[in-house]
Amino acid sequence: MHSLDSIYAQKADQYSKEAKIIKNRLTLIALLRLAGFILLVASIYYFIKGSQPLLLLAIAVFLILFLLLVKIYFTLKDKKALKEKLLFINENELVILHGNANQFGSGENHQSHESYFEDLDVFGKGSLFHLINRTTTSHGDAKLAAQLSHPLLQNQSILQYQQAIKVLTSEIDTRQLLTAHGLLNNEKDGNLYSIVDWLQTPIKLINSPWLKIIRWILPLFNLGALLYYLETDNYLALSLGIIASWAITGSKAMYINHQHNQVGEKQKILNQYADILKIFSNANITHSELLKQLGQDAKQASQSINKLSQLSSFFDQRLNVVANILLNSFIIYDIQCVMELEKWKLKNKNDFERYIDCVGKIESLNSLSCFAFNHPGYTYPELAAEGLLIQASQMAHPLIPEKESVPNDFSIGLNEKLQLVTGSNMSGKTTFLRTVGINLLLAQCGMPVCASRFSFTPMDILSSIRVSDSLLDHTSYFMAELKRLQQIIVQLESGRPALVLVDEILRGTNSEDKTHGSEQFIRKLLQYHCLTLFATHDLSLGEMSVALPEKIRNYCFESLIQKGELHFDFKLQPGVAKNKNASFLMQKMGII
Repeated sequence: MHSLDSIYAQKADQYSKEAKIIKNRLTLIALLRLAGFILLVASIYYFIKGSQPLLLLAIAVFLILFLLLVKIYFTLKDKKALKEKLLFINENELVILHGNANQFGSGENHQSHESYFEDLDVFGKGSLFHLINRTTTSHGDAKLAAQLSHPLLQNQSILQYQQAIKVLTSEIDTRQLLTAHGLLNNEKDGNLYSIVDWLQTPIKLINSPWLKIIRWILPLFNLGALLYYLETDNYLALSLGIIASWAITGSKAMYINHQHNQVGEKQKILNQYADILKIFSNANITHSELLKQLGQDAKQASQSINKLSQLSSFFDQRLNVVANILLNSFIIYDIQCVMELEKWKLKNKNDFERYIDCVGKIESLNSLSCFAFNHPGYTYPELAAEGLLIQASQMAHPLIPEKESVPNDFSIGLNEKLQLVTGSNMSGKTTFLRTVGINLLLAQCGMPVCASRFSFTPMDILSSIRVSDSLLDHTSYFMAELKRLQQIIVQLESGRPALVLVDEILRGTNSEDKTHGSEQFIRKLLQYHCLTLFATHDLSLGEMSVALPEKIRNYCFESLIQKGELHFDFKLQPGVAKNKNASFLMQKMGII
């Protein structure tokens, strides 16, 4: 922790100083630019007044100087903005290391009651997504959410991701530059989806033979007519050319406007995507096949999206009334822009979604690698050679601060298919189920896990831990729980291997019915290709291990009453829980 603190604090201090230096330079350049403008105006004034040839030279020099200072000013301004984003990134990492909330998105829009997302705190404030997320685009956000929603199940894919994350973890400067350039332009959610829609629309202008000819002949005619007018004061030819230009542009006005609605004003967001792709494609990443292939795709995608960004910027000039009138009068500018965009569409329409998906993959991997960098004590899991199993040493929950968590050793699959976990309230049963589930999820994303050793077989994660009723859907708690259990059975019917996490089911019925229903559900689970952690207060279920010793084993979390106080050690132990804390607490609080 201290070394990470020093790394981020040092970088934050560095970028803060660099931003201040650039700020001072900007002030100086602004003053020089003002002085240059005053000298330029003065030179023009005295030249008009006296027509001295030397003043004409001075005007040229001061104009060049002014334009150069303007260029330097905006270059420095961009550098300052980048340094400020890098400063924000490192300050945010320090905030997270000290247990405060990440300032990137929490993924609440991805939350769902239909899977393990809510049970394992995958999305929402303080969630796993919130801890990991460093994405700056909607596609990056969606890709990271998909990674956590549909983790990898193939050994080779998991190993490829592990290697990619290991390599990218060490590239801290590249990772931070990717994030910083992404932050320079704030994308509105779904901003590029209109371009995806645009790519599906039919092409109209580029296929027109006469327009292909007229787009070059008419501007040349107008240029000649303009020169002829300047020479003779005869404006007839120029007038005819301008009228023809507007007649052609007007005949396509509806189509042109529709094209601009879909592609226009996209330069900033396209630059954001292009910058991320360019930085990644230039990174020296050679020890991961996944990253090498992604880098090759990124290079092609960067060039293509950068070209579209330029075309979008050119097309936006029509929003300037003066430029619109002049350019369309002489060179049918709108027609030229749309035809160039259609040429781009023909070349890239089948690849564009792959290009922006490439950005999503880069940002997702960047986030996963940042998480790995911030947890150097975590370990990369091993894939089990055979069988269906999970084995872990000193496993803890990644969302619980290290100083507060209690690690446990854990193994399932070698000697039993189902573990009954008993214990009193607050003893740690539910947290333990979540600990197993969330570490398996991390492992199947190719990430290091919160354990000193972790071996596993890839499998689906099915859970019924946090169930709630719904007034909107007229669903009671009891019925909502039954639907969740039914969903688990339906998914198990597919035959895919799974980890099933069940916490205290059938709370909405009487104890006898609850015991009978729980026992039958356990027997049902044993029929499938799955491992199960079944947490319960019903101690009588522990007797099932006697009848099925090769399939069921009992584990528990005990509470301890010492000197009139209740204590928990949160350590997993073999056997059935014996101590009860409800009566003790009620008596202590004067309830009974």
